[in-house]
Amino acid sequence: MTEIEKQVEEFEKRNDIPNAVVISDSNSPAALTRLALTHGQSLEEIGKMLELQIKYEKNEARKSYFDAVAKFKAEAPPVKRDKFNKWFQSWYTSLGNLLDTYNPILGKHGLSISFPINPAPGQTDNTMTVECRLSHAMGHSEAISMTSPIDQAATGKVSGQKSRTPIQDIKTTFTYLRSATCEAILGVAGSEAGSADNDGNKTGGQSEGNFISSDQEKKLTDAFKKTDMLEGAFLKSLRVETLSELPASKFSFAMDIIKSRMK
Repeated sequence: MTEIEKQVEEFEKRNDIPNAVVISDSNSPAALTRLALTHGQSLEEIGKMLELQIKYEKNEARKSYFDAVAKFKAEAPPVKRDKFNKWFQSWYTSLGNLLDTYNPILGKHGLSISFPINPAPGQTDNTMTVECRLSHAMGHSEAISMTSPIDQAATGKVSGQKSRTPIQDIKTTFTYLRSATCEAILGVAGSEAGSADNDGNKTGGQSEGNFISSDQEKKLTDAFKKTDMLEGAFLKSLRVETLSELPASKFSFAMDIIKSRMK
């Protein structure tokens, strides 16, 4: 046995973990090195062989990734635009609906979505960069990133005050960018919800009349200020993110809740 073969054997002994699961021992660096040494190849030749093996595995992982993406696209159903923006009169797909629709199918084909937080070069406190990475179990991944200014809180039409806090501005921007990058990397777009047009034009679907009016929103806001309730908990109990999204049918119910908690 040569000195190099002895070193390889010692290396294998040092890394021999009891009960370890060996996925592909025949393709491991140690196994390939042993095989090469038995055929009289030099360490330089072995290094080139291992480099070739790495390139081969990367290419196989890349092919597996695109094969999985193709299978995902063949099964992926349309995703509905499940949220309605009252101010812009348009439907949009929420991030939760987007991920709930596609995560099970992605996982079935060894794919997964993640959103790494890596500040982009030159990024300032007033901007945010979000990356959406689509990864395959074999190791290959691809990503799309978008940078946007932090969405400043809109001013209420009635109260004239900001409708969100600075941290809510950040969360809103983060959520929007995750949705946009996720749709981009998956190559999907929300379809119509009900009979509403994609551009928000009202054609018999959910319209402005389905939500509380500005006067009703003001009444709720004024009454709410006379309570000790937390705004977030109150909106959550109504299953809306802002009062402007409250269905008109729930106005009386919301007012009753507020009156019961008035000081």
